[in-house]
Amino acid sequence: MNNEQQTVKILHIDSNHPTLWQQLEDAGFTNEADYTSTKQEVEAKIAGYNGIVIRSRFKIDHTFLDAATNLQFIARVGAGLESIDCDYAESKGIHLIAAPEGNRNAVGEQALGMLLSLFNNLNKADREIRSGQWVREGNRGHELDGKTVGIIGYGNMGKSFAKKLRGFDVEVLCYDIKPFVGDANAKQVTLEELQQKADVLSLHTPWTELTDKMVNTDFINAFAKPFWLINTARGKSVVTANLAEALKNGKVLGAALDVLEYEKLSFETLFTDGGIPEAFQYLLNAQNVLLTPHVAGWTFESHRGLAQVIVDKIKAVYFGNTASDVAEERVTGIGGFFFKSANPAALREWYSKHLGLKTDNYGSTFWWTDEKGNAASTQWSPFTADTTYFAPSEKQFMQNFRVRDLDSLLVKLTAEGVTLAGEPETYDYGKFAWVLDPEGNKIELWEPNDKHLL
Repeated sequence: MNNEQQTVKILHIDSNHPTLWQQLEDAGFTNEADYTSTKQEVEAKIAGYNGIVIRSRFKIDHTFLDAATNLQFIARVGAGLESIDCDYAESKGIHLIAAPEGNRNAVGEQALGMLLSLFNNLNKADREIRSGQWVREGNRGHELDGKTVGIIGYGNMGKSFAKKLRGFDVEVLCYDIKPFVGDANAKQVTLEELQQKADVLSLHTPWTELTDKMVNTDFINAFAKPFWLINTARGKSVVTANLAEALKNGKVLGAALDVLEYEKLSFETLFTDGGIPEAFQYLLNAQNVLLTPHVAGWTFESHRGLAQVIVDKIKAVYFGNTASDVAEERVTGIGGFFFKSANPAALREWYSKHLGLKTDNYGSTFWWTDEKGNAASTQWSPFTADTTYFAPSEKQFMQNFRVRDLDSLLVKLTAEGVTLAGEPETYDYGKFAWVLDPEGNKIELWEPNDKHLL
């Protein structure tokens, strides 16, 4: 760390896992805490700091940013940045840091747990037993098998939930404003198709102009079938009064809500302005509604995980990439080119006869030596036209790249928001994983067991 980096002062305005403070201190940053001052009091002194670490105590707006004349980064220990005026901050050259990777597993597990509890009346049955009621027929449940689960918002959280659903015989559809985010766990479709097919809807979206009050009466009525709703995203995406009406008329069969429209920015309190709204009172009394206090991403494990992601990203702002993260070292060469063919067997025979390729059932392997003298191979392979190996890509070809350290690379790619297609697999000849590029091309990453081939 150079002298400029040694003087970086960070103000922590929310408490977090102690590893965040300790690792930043170990890296040479200066930490200071203020967990009690008002927003105006923090604004009065923020010019003395280069970084700020927050959760959701107050909104970082124009006024705050104008006062923060020396601010270099804002790190929010959470998944989203909606409490920050991002456009204005970025116009001032301020790095914005969030940590959706840190609690995505927690959110995925909570969404699944809430869904299973809702389907099987677990919380209702538990309350009844405790009050001396033994009601079996009234607690007859539903099975997930055969259902279609629709996910709106297919980023870190949506992908985590879809991954948890792999053990169930369900069809998983996803809708997202970004193209080519679908993977082996969820088929990307239009919103209209999702609304036609879904039995379950799970929200995993940030709070934006597009998602504010998104789930309203018109949205709900656009679903072809009555459905169950899960919301572990943001409360203001659901109009509670419209949801309550849909629960009454049976269009929504049940709701599991970890977040509520009435939450304050800090997520710490619900009602500070008076009585309970009528719509929310209905939810409190409804037997087919499950409520939790915005804890879907708030586990003991994610508490540390969020902190670690923030530490790593702050350090990356000041120290940059390490030598092991140089882009050209991630991929060591082209490992193969795969393409669809109407008749792979006949094609292999043609290439063997006319071009002299030594073909087998997999195609042909070219052996060569790279510029460093390392042994290398490239596989040429025709696949049947109806192969599913290229899915979710609909392209006619797929590339294979050799990589040096697949596990490490996957961590980096995930942190960079690259879409993974399915789960990594290991065979006698190496480890494999699959990703999608921005145009939806599927790429196979291969770490050979024979390190001479790297």
